[in-house]
Amino acid sequence: MQLQNKIALVTGSATGIGEAIARRFAAEGARVMIHGREAEREAGETIARELPNAAFCAAQLENPDECAALIEAVIQQFGSLDILVNNAATIPRSNLHTTDAALFDHTIAVNVRAPFLLIKKAFAHKQNELRVLNIGSVNAYCGEANLMAYSVSKGALMTLTRNLADAHGAEGLRVNQINPGWVLTPNEYQTKIKDGLPENWPDIVPRSVVPGGRLLKPEEIAHFALMFVADDAALINGAVVELEQHPFIGRNPTKEA
Repeated sequence: MQLQNKIALVTGSATGIGEAIARRFAAEGARVMIHGREAEREAGETIARELPNAAFCAAQLENPDECAALIEAVIQQFGSLDILVNNAATIPRSNLHTTDAALFDHTIAVNVRAPFLLIKKAFAHKQNELRVLNIGSVNAYCGEANLMAYSVSKGALMTLTRNLADAHGAEGLRVNQINPGWVLTPNEYQTKIKDGLPENWPDIVPRSVVPGGRLLKPEEIAHFALMFVADDAALINGAVVELEQHPFIGRNPTKEA
């Protein structure tokens, strides 16, 4: 087991990628704090009961006090914290014209400020090394027109990752980031249904978008998450890696007639 006796907090782990990461970490021997919003308590507590050594804590990450309380809850429950996965994110649909100050500020608060505050608080409690994995997005490099605020936030998270790794690596802070591409989570499935796609939309995504013939699965993202926080990656710091089925930068897909 690669995470035997390690203590991990995975934010946004009541569903989707976060849930898959929490389950994989637990299978590798970690004690895991599941996190979600208050509205996700039932789902989060169910996951915690299903795992061998886990607990659930609700927190609204746009609230700085609740960020601090979440770290304190981990320390109180398990005694320390070795691994922090900043997975929770808000993904509002908005563009230049529809993004107001409140929406922009909320997106930055959840997607950038909360990871910063959680890292800061967790680092203050570290006993040996703190391993942080930030879950970004390929949208960090530009993003879709209707994901403007979200894309900006993920670009900022990428800079935060590299800055903290560079500034505090010698002090035992290891921070890396993975940028997933299109992942078929329950939330993503429902979002596309609301957008008007048919129920079988994952089966009809064109090969120009998914060269491998299907979308990525949360469990596949969890596999790479494990790699970055395991002992075998002890000297990797400040890395940002795209998890997509094609070269994201400079891609020139074959045109279809």
